Amino acid sequence: MRPNIYLGDEAVDRSDPRVEPGMYVMKQTFDCAHDERYADCATAVSHLTGEKINRFTHIHQTQEDLLKKQEMTRLESHRVGGCIQRCMGIDALNALSVVTYEIDAELGTGYYQNFLKYLAWVQENDIVANCAQTDVKGDRLKRPNEQEDPDMYLRIVESREDGSILVRGAKSCNSAAPYVDEIIATPTRFMGAKDSAYAVSFAVPADWPGVKLACVNGTRHKRSHIDAPIAHVGDVESLTIFDDVVVPADRVFLNGVAHPESTKYAGLLAIMFAHFHRHSYCGCKPATSEVLASSAALVAEYNGIEKTSHAQDKICHIIGIAELVHAAGVAAAMRGVRMPCGTMVPDEILTNAGRKHAGEEIFNEARILTDLAGGLIATLPLEDCYYNDEIGGLLHKYIMRNPLVNAEDVHRCFRMIEDQLLSSFGASQLTAGLHGGGSPQMETVAMMGGYDLEKLKGIAKYLAGIEDDIPVYRRETVTPLRVLDKFRKQEEKKPEGA
Repeated sequence: MRPNIYLGDEAVDRSDPRVEPGMYVMKQTFDCAHDERYADCATAVSHLTGEKINRFTHIHQTQEDLLKKQEMTRLESHRVGGCIQRCMGIDALNALSVVTYEIDAELGTGYYQNFLKYLAWVQENDIVANCAQTDVKGDRLKRPNEQEDPDMYLRIVESREDGSILVRGAKSCNSAAPYVDEIIATPTRFMGAKDSAYAVSFAVPADWPGVKLACVNGTRHKRSHIDAPIAHVGDVESLTIFDDVVVPADRVFLNGVAHPESTKYAGLLAIMFAHFHRHSYCGCKPATSEVLASSAALVAEYNGIEKTSHAQDKICHIIGIAELVHAAGVAAAMRGVRMPCGTMVPDEILTNAGRKHAGEEIFNEARILTDLAGGLIATLPLEDCYYNDEIGGLLHKYIMRNPLVNAEDVHRCFRMIEDQLLSSFGASQLTAGLHGGGSPQMETVAMMGGYDLEKLKGIAKYLAGIEDDIPVYRRETVTPLRVLDKFRKQEEKKPEGA
């Protein structure tokens, strides 16, 4: 692939060692698809071809598919100690399957056929994709068309007669872009009638002409003596710049310039991707919690405090978070509804409740692990010191705690926790745990956008004697369509420029 990854002041290609830790993570998604232990959840049968495929390229057809995707994400995340990083691709594909179908059904466009052709290629070749959604946004108080610099949101500069488009702009917080095959761009928000140039979605190779990846890499501390799986894990985050990129017609999934009526679907695509992605978090976040709980339990044993009530309470708290978030994802899948295109969509309220709980607890989980491990994780001598001829033996002597655990295992345990909490990658994952897939505030917006508070208040009105009859309140399954309808009505009531 073309060297378009900017790490510092140089452009590098995918063989750069700083990219390797992210590739190590992606490698697990291929290994698991060919490992019989994971076969039930890591593979699926394509609804297009009937062929066996990697589930990361599958379009959910049943509630069982949603459950299997959640299980796959959870199990594979265990292998890397956190985010498996490939879920953006499957979530973008599923969102596109719903929205392109809806656009074509109303407007008679050909976006769904473009998508199906693209999907067949992705499945056949087990393509890795991510999703470029978050625009840099410029002035947050202004709409896309009101920005002083029109490129603050990704936009169509030219819509050509052959169906191709020329786009310009940038997407921030773009995980894994340097080591995916494809970048799928989607809108980041609801677009008004004047924002038609910003209603755009497409897919291009990650090294396509005009695509420039300005990156920061997250890595663990380099190991010289005590190699371990966690030491191989990392990522690269990108500010993905589309510098006058030409997108072929058959890779365009939304073009608000060519079809102004389709502009209203930008918001649905934004919400639909976020919705699927938050359901994926109900798989990976329980795994992350379990990794932290596992580390907490191990270090408690090595510190000789595993049987104390305070250690048990703290570890139990992390396990409880994992199980509640997972349960929210399971319940969301079981309340899933089939869209007209055949894609199964999980419940909006439960999905966002699970993701919100996970995000709000991530720093608390890290605090618990820090508390049980102690201050040594921040002051641990460098690894090479432990293998120095003069002081290595002394360091192994003085790291001892539980007499039943040898010094090297203690060293490995504390080195692992140091990586989890104090390496550049480990620290960045705490922020990602809060904001990835949308911050807790965005989950609040989504939940309250779909929740019928007026019906809910009927219970209180009855109990207070304000009304004579109590409503039989059963919450219906909520999909992003309902959330979008409520959001559109709110937007329409705002004065111009609000």
